Amino acid sequence: MFAYIKGTLERKTSDSMVVDVHGVGYRIFTTATALSVGPATGSEVKLYTHFYVREDTQALYGFLNEEELKMFEQLLSVSGVGPKAALSLVSHIQPSQFGLAVLTDDADKFTKAPGIGKKTAQRIILELKDKLKKEQVNLPDLKCDLPEQTAAGDNRISEAISALVMLGYSSQEASKAVACAYGPEKTVEQIIKDALKQMFR
Repeated sequence: MFAYIKGTLERKTSDSMVVDVHGVGYRIFTTATALSVGPATGSEVKLYTHFYVREDTQALYGFLNEEELKMFEQLLSVSGVGPKAALSLVSHIQPSQFGLAVLTDDADKFTKAPGIGKKTAQRIILELKDKLKKEQVNLPDLKCDLPEQTAAGDNRISEAISALVMLGYSSQEASKAVACAYGPEKTVEQIIKDALKQMFR
């Protein structure tokens, strides 16, 4: 219903901003980060919004950028995750870290957010992993090559490539990302995580 709301920041509460738009005050629930580092009272603010509607409630949720809004909406699509939990996660995890945590099964990353337990974290990973893989269609053009002698004698490389292929990437995409992420001192897990970071740039 509302793509964004732009107006004067009238005041802040513990969990929301009141934004004046031509004499109408909108109460918009937002992240702890936006409340602490966002614009000062009396200045102009633009929040990308989600209008949450259920039988017993209607509320606006707003974010300083579209990436946070998208993450919030992805979290709401997970069964059992409501706006309060989604907002807590957006407050404590950056959108780029969120995608990486889902794809690498990093449940501990989610449980650091207040109100998020192990079961909820595992449900988020289970329900969003396939969805996020399908969205990674416009991968950056990675131009990295491994020295032939290194590639031939290091099992970590083939293991990392296999893991990325299992996540849904093509062999070519996986090989390029691993080549960019490879380091002789890294574990397989580190190579996989760094390769995913390359693809999430």
